[in-house]
Amino acid sequence: MNTGLLILLLVVAAFLLIIFGVPVYASLGLAGTISLIALTVTKGAALSWIVIPSSIYNGATAISLLAIPFYVFAGELMNKGGITKKLVAFAQLLIGRLPASLAQANIVSSMFFGGITGSCQADTSCIGGLLIPAMVDEGYSPEEAVGVTITSSTCGPIIPPSIMMVVYGVAVGCSIGGLFMAGVIPGLMIGFFLMGMVLIRDRKYHFPRRTGRYTKEERLRIIKEGLLPLGMPIIVFGGIMGGVFTATEAGAAAVFYSLIVGLFITRNVKVKDLYPMLLKSATMSATVLLIIACAKIFSYALATLQMSTIVANAILSLTSNKYVFLLLVNIVLLIMGMFMDGSAAVILLAPILMPVAAAMGISTLHFGVIMVLNLIIGAGTPPLGACLFIGCKIADIPVERGVKGALPYIFTELIVLLLVTYIPALCTWFPQAMGYAI
Repeated sequence: MNTGLLILLLVVAAFLLIIFGVPVYASLGLAGTISLIALTVTKGAALSWIVIPSSIYNGATAISLLAIPFYVFAGELMNKGGITKKLVAFAQLLIGRLPASLAQANIVSSMFFGGITGSCQADTSCIGGLLIPAMVDEGYSPEEAVGVTITSSTCGPIIPPSIMMVVYGVAVGCSIGGLFMAGVIPGLMIGFFLMGMVLIRDRKYHFPRRTGRYTKEERLRIIKEGLLPLGMPIIVFGGIMGGVFTATEAGAAAVFYSLIVGLFITRNVKVKDLYPMLLKSATMSATVLLIIACAKIFSYALATLQMSTIVANAILSLTSNKYVFLLLVNIVLLIMGMFMDGSAAVILLAPILMPVAAAMGISTLHFGVIMVLNLIIGAGTPPLGACLFIGCKIADIPVERGVKGALPYIFTELIVLLLVTYIPALCTWFPQAMGYAI
């Protein structure tokens, strides 16, 4: 059998299995195993079955993957500590009486929250659960409330820490700390551009704005309570930037800080709460780790078939223009994000596309931010966008109405995506200034 045809069948088989509802980990593992068997039959070589368990073991035991359960558990601890209301109150204090103040506070809260959980779904659930009903009560349409919430949630996987960036770093073998630094400017851009879109829409719809003033005592209390949860991203970001921690070590430090805050300062976390929180964090982390482990079989099969070389040659025969290549990548990834979980799509596509990008002189960190940004935009779009469904469920409106409210903000995110895609310095300048190889 032609190697190119075998590769095509392998990738198509994986996608079809996922589309028909087979779990992602099983789809990748099964497609990889079938391809190894097919390769053995066509090439006449003996199949070493030890490759399958060894690939799974190696995929699940990479030291960098420890960052995932650390950040998930730290996020659980901070949520249990009642940080959402504190962050929202702090964001409202910063926004003051700016037009559409609650919508603006929603976006700023998501930017803060993203520095704690690194997950857009967690952001939509926590921030949305509090602010979507509040925005509707204040006079915003449910569509507008959902649109602002689900699109601002995309700040989470871009502003460090980011679980999806950890997955990408492991998939392509690049610095996770460098990826975190690369996401800072794009993450802030998303937040500020969305705030600009709110101001533009306010000129037409005249959204409610805050008219009251805070007393001095209220300001001091809100600042004091707000700085506690913000200590965690400061530790993570500052520790990595200062060279004190690796990204994985920063996750452990975040857990320690969250424990101190929850147990001894806010006292919202009890010792009896730790076991169920650990169990939930382990379950959430295991979902991603199992996908990564089984994807190693798939990756091994692709490497044996020399897929990166074949795909690179095929794409370079069509175009050697990296700007055209990046446009095609954006289109493919946006579509993938509509149908697949972001981490699964990264595991599947990063090892295929990154070698082609490298051949065209595109930075590994730059390409990683492009991948993550595309896939999280897809999380807020139909037909299977997780954040879209969460937001619409909270607002109790049909998905069609949620999409209508989100469209102007999705358009804004696409503008940021194009800027990030075609101005590499937005991703590479900061990590390069911090001494990371780009």
